[in-house]
Amino acid sequence: MPNLNIAVLGKPGYSRELGKKGTQSDVTLYNSKKGDVTQTIIEASMYPEKLQSLFYAASFADMAVLVVEEINAAFGETILMLDCLGVKEGIIVLRNYITADQIKRFIKDTVLQGYSIMEEDLPQLRQILQERAEKVPKGESSEHGAVVVDHSFNVRGVGPVALGVVRMGQIHRHDKLNALP
Repeated sequence: MPNLNIAVLGKPGYSRELGKKGTQSDVTLYNSKKGDVTQTIIEASMYPEKLQSLFYAASFADMAVLVVEEINAAFGETILMLDCLGVKEGIIVLRNYITADQIKRFIKDTVLQGYSIMEEDLPQLRQILQERAEKVPKGESSEHGAVVVDHSFNVRGVGPVALGVVRMGQIHRHDKLNALP
């Protein structure tokens, strides 16, 4: 089943409009499924209080949606984080009368220069994300898969349970997993 991991950054709570809320810690996971295609939406729920929240959300991402409500330090840090992590695919959503001309000088010579820029339009954004998710190749069975673990806990009678995002390959029930590093 194809899955697209999307970091939605810049506006806490914006992801509520894009998927159903799942787990929450430093990042909040939202899920959306249409047919065989799923989307995992990752939001930096503790940012700007915790910079690692922004790092976790951006590092899980196949693509990013940057919601720009104002040009401030958090906007600049988000640009730097996405650029440092090399998140090359994304969309910039403009709100509060921010224009593309106002942000172009900030994204020049970064990976965000290649992002699409659009005015806020949730139905159009949902459609763009769905179409992009449909282009994700179906996971092929391979010897190795990778999961980024968000958090874990013990369940009596079951054992340890880990919650996270599959980054590559496929993971099946009863697979033996190695924790790295």
